[in-house]
Amino acid sequence: MNDKIRIVALGGLDEDGKNCLLVDVSGEVYVVGCGLRYPDRTMPGIDYVIPNFDYLKERKGDVKAYFLLQGHEDDMAAIAYIYKDVPAPVYCSKTTMTMLKAFTKQASLDSEMYDFRIVEPTSSFKVGERKIRFFHTSHNIADSSGIAISTSLGNIVVTGDFVVENNAKPGFLHDMGAIAKLAEEKTLVLLSESKYASKPGYTAPNYKLAPLVDRDIKDAPGRVFVAMFSNNSYNMAEILDMAVESNKKVISYDKETADVLGALHSCGHLIIPKNNQAPLDDIRRLRDNEEIILMLGRGSKLYSKIALLAGGQNEDKRVVLGEGDTFIVAAPSNDNTELEFTDAVDELYRTGAKIKNLSKKQLLRMHASEEDLKMMLGLLKPEYYIPVKGFFKDMLTNAENALSMGIKLNHRNVFLMENGLSVLFDEKGARMMDEGIAHGDIMIDGIGVGDVGGNVLDDRRKLSEGVVVLGLTISHSKRRIVAGPDVQMRGFVYARDAEAITREVSRIFLTTVEDSLGQNDYRLDTLKQDVYERCVRAIRRSTGKEPMVLPLIIEVA
Repeated sequence: MNDKIRIVALGGLDEDGKNCLLVDVSGEVYVVGCGLRYPDRTMPGIDYVIPNFDYLKERKGDVKAYFLLQGHEDDMAAIAYIYKDVPAPVYCSKTTMTMLKAFTKQASLDSEMYDFRIVEPTSSFKVGERKIRFFHTSHNIADSSGIAISTSLGNIVVTGDFVVENNAKPGFLHDMGAIAKLAEEKTLVLLSESKYASKPGYTAPNYKLAPLVDRDIKDAPGRVFVAMFSNNSYNMAEILDMAVESNKKVISYDKETADVLGALHSCGHLIIPKNNQAPLDDIRRLRDNEEIILMLGRGSKLYSKIALLAGGQNEDKRVVLGEGDTFIVAAPSNDNTELEFTDAVDELYRTGAKIKNLSKKQLLRMHASEEDLKMMLGLLKPEYYIPVKGFFKDMLTNAENALSMGIKLNHRNVFLMENGLSVLFDEKGARMMDEGIAHGDIMIDGIGVGDVGGNVLDDRRKLSEGVVVLGLTISHSKRRIVAGPDVQMRGFVYARDAEAITREVSRIFLTTVEDSLGQNDYRLDTLKQDVYERCVRAIRRSTGKEPMVLPLIIEVA
């Protein structure tokens, strides 16, 4: 009897991050990836965004395994918030396990709750009676993999993040042999990432940092600071190699940096001789030209670190950036963090240090470009193709590239999915359906999961534009104002501009209250709402801003 297959995306489509695919094979559910997304500026106070897992909770008894293909937060960190509700064995590499444990601990959750099943980046194993194969991919965190799930209709292959690279460091290899062996079998459906689908050619070797900064590090007359993301272990390894070649010592900027290096070292990666290491305590004892100070961070938090150091507001006052130093920013921003990145780099240029700011075009991330994707398609020749991981324009380009290859892919067997939609496969073929599967964003605020909704975010955005407090006292029996009005503005407009706005808002406030008191059906709650709406409209017309407006109307006898 042939399997019936359903593939559902709970996240990762038309967005950057929050990657989560559910593969349902004859009622057995496998979760491939379980990631988060970093918030943008429209989400003040939010730490992370994770997928809505209501559907997964409904299918709790059917979940047989989590397959985590790499140790990046966008692919594995959301599991920290769902695992207690939906436990199942977690299959991943030792490196991915180490990074997940570190994230879970940082999130103040139980890092020992998982049932880990450690597998090699290229390996074959069974979950129940179903054959699963991991194949090693070249990505900028060590021991990343793609996956093939066997079914009676053919293999379901998810590439994960990858580049075609035959000259990578150990731990970052693209196992073409394992993929070629898979190609000997039928591939029912291939799901490939889309982030760089519009980039022509191959990504390699444009993700390599060493050719861009080698001379800057070796010839630097003073200290060298290097800032990069905590999940970019490939470029970290390059920095450590350059430290050895130039006989410099690597110093961790802070505890977070030291913890990340220590975790990867424990997995057998980022090995550096003791002679090329030094604690932060030695920063003033060593000669300036002997030091490489490595600064790591996650998302926009890295840019906050850079800005604080550049402004002299960092906690550790032993670390001061100034003339004679070189600062290399090897962390290009994404679409969500452009403003934070720009502010941080602007602060750096004020320090007088030599700044090397690597752009997105100079330093690519290790994602598949057009020819990388075509090579994978050409090898596996899938019966169906589903672009995943990327904004819609990227997935569309990925699909168009596939259609252009002449390998029997067409508009009937290439699917452009959306989060919450499903693609069903059986002996009759494949079709995309909307089954009403719950999806969307759950926001993490501190230790709160899903406590923050749209109304709260709206209030936070308004508070960021300032507060206007409107106060007066009215007599209910006499139907008249007995004290006020008083209008106070904070964090809203400059003092020299406030007088005219205050005068206008006070007039509207007073007129609205007097009009309401003159009506037979006067009600206090209705009055407050009228005051709020009229004053907000007036402020928006005058300033283009929409601050938090708080009508404080006290009613006495």
